[in-house]
Amino acid sequence: MSPSSTRPTRTGHRHGHRHGHGHGHFIGTYGLLALTVLLFLLFSVLLPDTFPTLDNVSSILSGQSIPAILALGVTVPIASGKFDLSIGYALGLAHVMVLFLIVEEGWPWPLACLVVVVGGALVGAVNGVIVEFARIDAFIATLGTGSMMYAVTGWITDGGRIVPGPDGLPAAFTDLYDGRFLGLPVPAFYVLGLVIVLWVVLERLPFGRYLYVIGSNPRAAEIVGIPTRRYCVYAFACSGTVVGFAGVLLAAQQQIGNPSVGLDYLLPAFVGALLGSTAIKPGRANAIGTLVAVTVLAVGLAGIGQLGAQFWATPLFNGGTLLIAVGLAGYSARRRLRTDAVATADAGVGGTGMGTGSGTGTGTGTT
Repeated sequence: MSPSSTRPTRTGHRHGHRHGHGHGHFIGTYGLLALTVLLFLLFSVLLPDTFPTLDNVSSILSGQSIPAILALGVTVPIASGKFDLSIGYALGLAHVMVLFLIVEEGWPWPLACLVVVVGGALVGAVNGVIVEFARIDAFIATLGTGSMMYAVTGWITDGGRIVPGPDGLPAAFTDLYDGRFLGLPVPAFYVLGLVIVLWVVLERLPFGRYLYVIGSNPRAAEIVGIPTRRYCVYAFACSGTVVGFAGVLLAAQQQIGNPSVGLDYLLPAFVGALLGSTAIKPGRANAIGTLVAVTVLAVGLAGIGQLGAQFWATPLFNGGTLLIAVGLAGYSARRRLRTDAVATADAGVGGTGMGTGSGTGTGTGTT
């Protein structure tokens, strides 16, 4: 049988593989988004008087804005293969610090907010330095620094709460969370703006491409000349900046400094970020995927809440979703590696075939 007679079979096989992979890729990319729509329609049918209303949508957007911002923040170090477990403690410290500076120290609220956001960036950079230069595993390092931040929070509040005086907090400060724009809560636009910024940074700038290379293969990143340590420190600093901003919003929402409130946001943030790595860009953390994941979680929690679920349903939902998210993220990553391996093998077979044909022709001509 001549070599030319075998080529259509190999081409057909590759076409069939691409066709099957196309369907799987489409489901992996947009499946979570479709699930969001289906959940919204399901709860709208079950709860026609309360769920598909502007008030409910506004409540979801407002109530889930801080978890969404935190999830977007941890997406950056996750892209580099690192986990920042200090975000819950850092959030608690940031929101307490804002209220401490405004209520106890009498600072103007814009200055207090700016100092806290910059402080969040510095804390994130310290986390990155400890992880990259002290060579301590990110889980251990950020858990340790987080515990230290929790201690600082307790020291500032003396174990109690920071309560504003009779005049309350400045209206302009509380409007950072309570304000509305175009009929929707202002925090929803913060989330949208952050998604756009992170999408540009991660998908369109060298910084993001470097982080993805570091996350997939740190050794290869070093070989091609990427300063992996420096960029990982940058990633943690970005996460800290976002957490500082989330702390400002939490202070504007709570209006009382509670030293332990930040811990409640740790699990939802990681659920959103890890589940988001299974959507839009399956197998890697990405901003739009995180937004889709947070949305499906918000719709699900709002729906089961309105159906009368008990108080323990929320942590059960978050914990179960985290396990599913980690499993799906691992599966997506393995499937992407298998697909790349098959594509490389196909390219190698094609290259070998061309090389053989050329060699035969040349040999015959020489003879």
